[in-house]
Amino acid sequence: MALKLAIVGRPNVGKSTLFNRLAGRKLAIVDDMPGVTRDRRFATGRLGDLDLELIDTAGFEDVTDESLEARMRVQTERAIDEADVAVLVIDAREGVTPLDEVFADLLRKRGKPVVVAANKAEGHAGEAGALEAYRLGLGEPAPISAEHGEGMSDLYAAISAVAWPEEDAAEDEPGEKPIRIAIVGRPNAGKSTLVNRLIGEERLLTGPEAGITRDAVPVDWVWQDRRIRLVDTAGLRRKAKVHEKLEKLSTQDAIRAITFAEVVILVMDATHPFEIQDLQIADLVEREGRGLVFALAKWDLVAEPQAVLRELVEAAQRQLPQVKGAPIVALSAETGRGLERLMPAVIKVHDDWSTKVKTRDLNDWLQIAIQRHPPPAVNGRRIKPKYMAQTKARPPTFVLFASRAAQLPDSYRRYLVNSLRESFDLPGVPIRLTVKSNRNPYAEGEERAPAPRPGLRPARGGRSASTRRSSRA
Repeated sequence: MALKLAIVGRPNVGKSTLFNRLAGRKLAIVDDMPGVTRDRRFATGRLGDLDLELIDTAGFEDVTDESLEARMRVQTERAIDEADVAVLVIDAREGVTPLDEVFADLLRKRGKPVVVAANKAEGHAGEAGALEAYRLGLGEPAPISAEHGEGMSDLYAAISAVAWPEEDAAEDEPGEKPIRIAIVGRPNAGKSTLVNRLIGEERLLTGPEAGITRDAVPVDWVWQDRRIRLVDTAGLRRKAKVHEKLEKLSTQDAIRAITFAEVVILVMDATHPFEIQDLQIADLVEREGRGLVFALAKWDLVAEPQAVLRELVEAAQRQLPQVKGAPIVALSAETGRGLERLMPAVIKVHDDWSTKVKTRDLNDWLQIAIQRHPPPAVNGRRIKPKYMAQTKARPPTFVLFASRAAQLPDSYRRYLVNSLRESFDLPGVPIRLTVKSNRNPYAEGEERAPAPRPGLRPARGGRSASTRRSSRA
């Protein structure tokens, strides 16, 4: 049964762009001028495995007279009443405005499940606005870019969490929900052979020809009492070499599998690994915020395996610093050699990807990191990091409050991320760090998360205080 989704918000925040993105085609007119959409527009769409009935609405205006804007507001309120879930879109680059707050109050009074989508959050420009959206009191915001298709997995998780809170609560119980693992790589790297060997049957067609797999094929499996969903994908080649329409569709399917996975296994032919396309796939996985495990397939064909493995580990650290420490598992799907190390590495990455670090431990670490390597002075004045908190997990996302945050060099940000990764044992996991100049929101008392609406849990990726994992300093 399709989930009815109303996309709402003030004018010109990108509602119609998100509507078109979810519908998979350009149905609504999009322009920089506010007020283009006036009537409700309906369409069907899909997000991950969610079938959606979409309602695009006019930009919300806080008027109740007889004007056109007031009649448009009535249409928006009707859409909210009809929907199962309302997606409140804000502009992350502008931050939360008074009209956003008025709209948030309206949604609370109507008692509908709500997801906040902080749109236009690509790059660093929208980070502060996305964090500011917490103050709306509607749970954890999902930072997205409707125009570029970024953050759709976060939106999927947030919608699923509020639409079916009971099912989402069950996810915290081991074995209830399958861990989603995408198997990706270049053509003929051995992806389907690896899946067949893992599940112990010839489930997928294999052979010496490149490009046998075309669709992203999900395979449900149980490993040591944990439910797993493996998704075998078509081989990914460089964009310039992809010409046929069928291969373009297969490539889109593989990229979509990465977006909605939790952990990605990047399968490489051990006889020529870490080629340009492998590096580009790994970079895509990191940008999508997924956990990453490298699998060196066909390891039985490698002479002097110990020396080669050392060289490859060094090459990975040098060429992919953004996923520093991602596990590299050398194996042979044909013989089964080394296969017993793959799933433990995947589970470790998944657990790290879901880590929630205690705020007290984070700030103890921050003081040590600053003492070890103080921030640089800019124009004769030193930048002073003051306080740090984790805003979400999956992937671990942190905010650092500091004086003159805009002047903090990228090199120091990288130092903090690398130190975080090392101190809390988070290899191979994307880490998001936002630096913000603002008052300390927790200064007057102990840490308080934004209160979710009654009866609803925060969006997936957060956990209740009683179930948060302790840090491993």
